[in-house]
This record gives sequence, C-alpha cells and structure tokens, in this order.
Amino acid sequence: MPILPAGPLSYGMQLPIQSQSAIYAEPWEAGATPFDLVEIARTADRTGFAYLASCDHVAIPRRLAEGMSTVWYDPVATLGFLAGVTERVLLMSHVAVVGLRHPLATAKQYATLDHLSGGRLILGVGAGHVREEFEALGADFDGRGGVLDETVDALRAALGPEEYPEFAGERFSFSGLGQLPRPAQERVPIWVGGSSPAAVRRAAVRGDGWLPQGDPRGKLPEQIARLHALREAAGVAEPIVVGAITEPLYVGEPDWSVGRRTLSGKPEALAESLREYAAMGVHQIQVRFRSRSRAELTDQMAAFAADVAPHLDR
Repeated sequence: MPILPAGPLSYGMQLPIQSQSAIYAEPWEAGATPFDLVEIARTADRTGFAYLASCDHVAIPRRLAEGMSTVWYDPVATLGFLAGVTERVLLMSHVAVVGLRHPLATAKQYATLDHLSGGRLILGVGAGHVREEFEALGADFDGRGGVLDETVDALRAALGPEEYPEFAGERFSFSGLGQLPRPAQERVPIWVGGSSPAAVRRAAVRGDGWLPQGDPRGKLPEQIARLHALREAAGVAEPIVVGAITEPLYVGEPDWSVGRRTLSGKPEALAESLREYAAMGVHQIQVRFRSRSRAELTDQMAAFAADVAPHLDR
C-alpha cells in the first residue's frame, strides 16, 4: 500500500534491535534475537503499520561507540529477511548512506529487495555523518552532499525499468551494463532524510518524500513551508510525502517511568496529540514505543493500531 500525500495519516516505525544507539534503545534489545525481530515485523504487518525501517552504518569508530553502540544491522539483509515473513508492510531504509557505495551496487541490492518483496521498498537516503566510516571505505566525506545529489540522480536511472540503464554525471557514469531483476515497482520511491538546509533542499528538488531527523513539533511548520517553497521554485509538480518522527509513545497509563518526553495516556488523548502533525501538513508519522520486553512492545503496537490509529484522521 503506497503512502500518498493525499491519503490518510499513515504510521510506521523504525525497527528496534537492528540499531541500538544509547539515545533510544531499550535495555531488553541487547539480548534480543532474530525471532524477536520476526515477531515485531509480523505484528506490524498484521496490525496495519505502513512500514518498517532499518538504519545503515558499516562500522562505528571507538570515539562514537559509547553513544551510538556498534550494533547496526545491514539494512538490505535485515529487510530482505523480514520480507520473507511479512506480506503487506512496506520496507524502508531509514536511511541508506548511499554515498558509501557506487550507485550500481546500491541499485543491485535494492532492486533485488524490491523484486523479492513484491514491490514493497521505500529507499530512504541520507548523507551520513561518520567521517571514519567514509575514509575506511574510500568514500568522499567532505564532498558527501554533492555525492549524494548525484547518487540520487544515478539511482533514478539505475532503479528504473530499463535492463541497461544509462547515466552520465561528474562522478559516476554507466551504460551498456545490464541488471536483472528489475524492481517490481515502476518507480521506487526515494525519500530524503535530514533536517539541515541542504537536506531539505535535496528532498524538495529530488525526493518523493522527506524524512526529517529530530525536528521538534514547533519547528516543523517552518521546515515544511520551506520544503514546499523550494519544490515549487524548482518546478517540481509532483506532490511530496512529508514525514515526522513523533515523541516516544506509551498507550495507556504506565506503572513505570517512561520519561518526561513520552506521550502516554488514553488512546483518544494520544490521537488528539498526534493529529497535530496532520494539521501541519505531515502525511506519515514514525512512532517509537517505550517497552521493557519484546512482548510489551508488540502489545503496545497492537494497542496503538486498534485504539489510537482509528482516531488519527478525525
């Protein structure tokens, strides 16, 4: 099911376990297993979540490991694994640091994922921020913005319908090289992540969607207005899917400390708060639930889908 600007407010989630930054990982995730990931994915698939997302880091330097951890599953492997145990939920990279790889290599991976999943890919892309990661792979860290711009253009060609895609740019060029299978989708949606001025401009000019990164509610309306103004100025007529990452959530009244930023309480109250995002011009929200176990997380997901989601579009 595509996520459309004209549709109702959609909701998806970044998978736990596959990335365990100290900013958001719950203690139970450290001992989680692939079975836990499968149960979370099946719950999302069954209860109406629009997408599941997986992050992308190849290697974390010691100077950042305490905060970021070194637990970052490969997104293509993770989403491919979960494609086989789900049927309808979309599969998103949030975000793939595509500047670390040649566009043809990225296209091969994600075209195969889209083909195998029956057209469920959303390719979220971002510039990246870990210098040592780029240097280890021989990628251009200082010029990563320009690399990402050209990579998105190259991926448009490489993920298109042609068996022998063609592209000619300053950094990358290819022709006469066939890649099968092609994606199942005629046009793989490319959503651009990030909230810097450059990222917003990139999303406006090149993206099918925008994935802000950590913008507080109060800042989003200004950012969204700028996004649309830049898109109009660039002459891009197609609508763009605008996203937002919500505050942490807990459905019901918790009997443990869920943190002062967490939105908790009755389903109607949570829905009323989340509807503010739609009023700003947001089309999809990425939610994250506080939990002490995989079972509590899947219970929270089911409660959100059954009791909160029906009230999101009133």
